[in-house]
Amino acid sequence: MYQLCTIGHITLDKIQTPASVNYLPGGTGLYMSMALRNLNIRYLLVTAVAPGEQYIIDKLRTDGVEVISLPSTHTVYFENIYGENPDHRDQNVLNIADPFTVASLPDVSAGIFHLGPLLYQDFSEALFPVLASKGIISLDVQGLLRHVKNKKVSYTDWNSKEELLKHVTILKANEFELETLTGTSNVKEGAKYLAGLGVKEVVITLGSKGSLVYSDDLFVNIPAFPPTATIDTTGCGDTYMAGYLFKRINGASIEDSGIYGAAMATLKIQSFGPFTGSSADINEMVSSMYAFK
Repeated sequence: MYQLCTIGHITLDKIQTPASVNYLPGGTGLYMSMALRNLNIRYLLVTAVAPGEQYIIDKLRTDGVEVISLPSTHTVYFENIYGENPDHRDQNVLNIADPFTVASLPDVSAGIFHLGPLLYQDFSEALFPVLASKGIISLDVQGLLRHVKNKKVSYTDWNSKEELLKHVTILKANEFELETLTGTSNVKEGAKYLAGLGVKEVVITLGSKGSLVYSDDLFVNIPAFPPTATIDTTGCGDTYMAGYLFKRINGASIEDSGIYGAAMATLKIQSFGPFTGSSADINEMVSSMYAFK
């Protein structure tokens, strides 16, 4: 049995910033997997790519990630354009992958299933109760709010949230996604609303302002670690959740888990591509701001 199984598509990403243009594989599946590969955890990635992108799966396996790769007609292709504010981006979608369905998903046992949809159609709604019967569901909600029209991404509320969030134990969103999902710009009110729909831990990432976790009627504020340089923010939320879930799986408190995730996100933001550091690197950064717990 795996401690954590991430289910999500891998993407081809074009990342454009004021300073440069880079082409990298990405997506929740890749960023979560790379962030966890050097940590002590029984981990599995379930993803789907087209035949032409099988080299990405081969590279992940070479890097030590256990992967089940499902067939897909296309691989998701994102264009991410950042301006001077690294917390915001414009997106175009050039290709869409086949969805994950009950029929297509392999029979996997895991303590936590982390779902990382990138677009609204990525997951069959029937998967939620099925996976919830097997383990805890952790959901990065961003993709369920993303709709594509004429290759442009627009954000719309998730119509099935009242029905399906009762199956979700941990939900991660940034403040913009939270407002889209709840209709309020007040982060604390939005978190309480989601808890009222059944979510036990609401994790809100706030970019350079840190993060906020709501659970058991309590709010836990997690400050961000200041980076030495902001090079690439793509995948920072995924990296944060990798650290957060890793610590929660190992019995850490919400506060310590958030601190660990925040340290990993800052280490990742200081270079292009996914997090490639070790637990020693993370602990050193945590110790620079906290007496590590």
